Amino acid sequence: MPNKKDKNEEAIITTGSVIPVELSTEMKASYITYAMSVIVARALPDVRDGLKPVHRRILFAMQQLGLTSSARFRKSALVVGDVLGKYHPHGDIAAYDALTKLAQDFSTRYPLVLGQGNFGSIDGDPPAAMRYTEAKLAPIAGELLRDLEKETVDFVPNYDATRTEPTVLPSAVPTLLFNGTLGIAVGMATAIPPHNLREVMQALVHLADNADATNEDLLEFVQGPDYPTGGIIFNKKDIAHAYSTGRGGVLARGEAEIVELKSGQSQIIITSIPYKVNKAELIIKIADLVHDKKIEGVKDIRDESTTLADTRIAIDLKSGAYPQKVLNAIYKHTDLETTFHFNMLALVEGVPETLSLKRILEEFIAHRKVVVKRRTQFDLRKAQERAHILEGLKKALDHIDEVIKIIKQSKDVPLARENLMKRFKFSELQANAILEMKLSKLAGLERKKIEDELAAVLALIDELEGILKSTAKMLAIIKKEFNEIMDKYGDDRRTKVVKGGVKEISVEDMIPDEDSVLVLTRGGYIKRTRPDEYKRQKRGGVGVVDLDTKEEDFITILMAASTHADLLFFTDKGKVYQLKMYEIPEGKRATRGKSIMNFLSLSEGERVTSVLPLPKAVKEQHEMALMMVTKSGVGKKVMADSFRDVRRSGIIAMKLQKGDELLSVMPVEKSDSVILASKNGQAIRFKESDIRPMGRGAGGVRAMKLKGNDEIIGADKVEKDKEGELTFFTMSANGLGKKTKIKEYKIQKRGGSGIKTAKITPKTGALVVGRILPADEVELVAMSKQGQVIRVTADEVPTSGRQTQGVRVMKLRPGDNLASVEVL
Repeated sequence: MPNKKDKNEEAIITTGSVIPVELSTEMKASYITYAMSVIVARALPDVRDGLKPVHRRILFAMQQLGLTSSARFRKSALVVGDVLGKYHPHGDIAAYDALTKLAQDFSTRYPLVLGQGNFGSIDGDPPAAMRYTEAKLAPIAGELLRDLEKETVDFVPNYDATRTEPTVLPSAVPTLLFNGTLGIAVGMATAIPPHNLREVMQALVHLADNADATNEDLLEFVQGPDYPTGGIIFNKKDIAHAYSTGRGGVLARGEAEIVELKSGQSQIIITSIPYKVNKAELIIKIADLVHDKKIEGVKDIRDESTTLADTRIAIDLKSGAYPQKVLNAIYKHTDLETTFHFNMLALVEGVPETLSLKRILEEFIAHRKVVVKRRTQFDLRKAQERAHILEGLKKALDHIDEVIKIIKQSKDVPLARENLMKRFKFSELQANAILEMKLSKLAGLERKKIEDELAAVLALIDELEGILKSTAKMLAIIKKEFNEIMDKYGDDRRTKVVKGGVKEISVEDMIPDEDSVLVLTRGGYIKRTRPDEYKRQKRGGVGVVDLDTKEEDFITILMAASTHADLLFFTDKGKVYQLKMYEIPEGKRATRGKSIMNFLSLSEGERVTSVLPLPKAVKEQHEMALMMVTKSGVGKKVMADSFRDVRRSGIIAMKLQKGDELLSVMPVEKSDSVILASKNGQAIRFKESDIRPMGRGAGGVRAMKLKGNDEIIGADKVEKDKEGELTFFTMSANGLGKKTKIKEYKIQKRGGSGIKTAKITPKTGALVVGRILPADEVELVAMSKQGQVIRVTADEVPTSGRQTQGVRVMKLRPGDNLASVEVL
């Protein structure tokens, strides 16, 4: 009957079996049905046998075809056809792909299928067509199918109800763990890595003995994933977390070593790669990175692998390349380092659950208890049936003459059966066995065999009944089988486990830690160069041009530091900024560099007046302090902790008086002293403890009293235990320099006018540099305001008294003056 038409809807007519349903309701119900089908019948493994339906059907079909490990190989097409036709009505490509995965030693830790022919490779080569390859079950697959015929598991009708198939295999091995699984369902996924069978079996035995064992206890046996491709996994904390919760990431790396060749060049040899990584694609990725200049120093890449067990990728490096830098870049940019994300999801009684290691092992032991119980019940029933027959035969032999007489007098077999059952109280089974008995059984020895067999069967019945009555006996059988499987199939671990974690590879890990020279001009151009850009010369030389400076620009800072050093840039405004040395672009000796405004957020008119390389070791020491000295002689001490993390926008380092500039900053420790020098040739030395630690916002105290237009040009620290070895190096504007023993500068209180450190004359010009030199052989790089540079050893500069003017270190062109000197 037609329904009445609603104001806002079209009339819906229901006739016969047509039922009106909301589209959204139908779509929801249909999608849920589809999702559950994918989850339960396709993508997720059963926690008991660790198999997805397609793999279970493949193994079962191969057993039904007689393709056991002792049989001859048969075409894979035969197996696939049998699986599709009888049990798995899906695509042949999907079924063959599942079959080949079970045979690939690089995909499966313990292959369940033995393959003959091309079954693909770790380089991503596809298997040959199924008509070309052959397969049979591997020996270990027999452990999954063991006792299947003994009613150990339930069978259900196949898709067309023409035969039955097992809902789960009786598996005596925990396939879910030792081979792992990957699967994507609808709204959920599973990712369980493969493990070492010996370790898993040991954990099962331990858990069988100690039901209250924790995940931590079980991890004493199961060290972590054991991939078929080997590799290294890191951080036992991450591993423990993943096994405790069923989720988590475990970092894996391929094994690689740096080899020194006889030619002096280096090679990186990769001997294993992470699980599920395509070796050919890895090599192509490395080659692409080399081509794109993201990895430098690689000359050639070769795949010298022969088998999975003999993986070998050789990477030849150019002379001068840094092997560890190249290897770190490969780890960072390729899948030679990858993370396996655990998601231990499996079906427990048809319901998907995320499981811990202990829970998986508990479910497997529970499965084995059910299998052993059902197997024992089957064996008991068969033994009882056999005993029943044997008892009938024995009784018949005891009355053989009468039995023969009854049979002879009977008209036919059914009557003979009936007469025997009536006369001797035989069951129908017993009567049939007697009627089928051969005359040879009447012989004395044959008769004895029946009696012996009956005794043995009765003893077996007692034993089987005892097992069914005792949980301890059943558990003992399960543990015995675990140990037998461990002895038969156990092997050594392939994947190495490193207890600690591996830090994330940063840009710094890919930069070689080496000396580098930083050059900063008054106009704000900055660069870094290698020290070998400057050729060593004798003192008094003209030097070489370093920087292509603009007119009226000149070098103000020249300093050496490690490429990994944290550089603190102090400005005339009393602020401090931070950069890594390697963040400054490298340039050649004659290049100008780039504007420092590209790297630091300097305000208008603000310029860098001092740069301090702060090594990591210094930065991490809480007792380390920084001593600051200004141009007008003000000193201030701040604990280094205050500069542990300096933001790019900068922070206040020191509050300055109007017209003053922050000149020098140095790390100092207890017992150190500080020496200051002025442009008019005065110097003062005082203990660092004379200035107490202050906050970053403080203004400081007087360090040295200056007269007239005098100002501080240099400040350095003196370590007490090295005092006798050190000299104080000064150099004037016109290129004259000298060294003076530090012992000539006696310690006095801060705030005084100091003592003479150099004789200042029109010939020398004002002092420009005042630096402490160590006793070790060092080199000096002097730079003029017009960009001339000379590099000499400190030994070439003579040691003289405080009142002398020194010798010519650098010959300057007319109108040029010394800008700075750096100690290398």
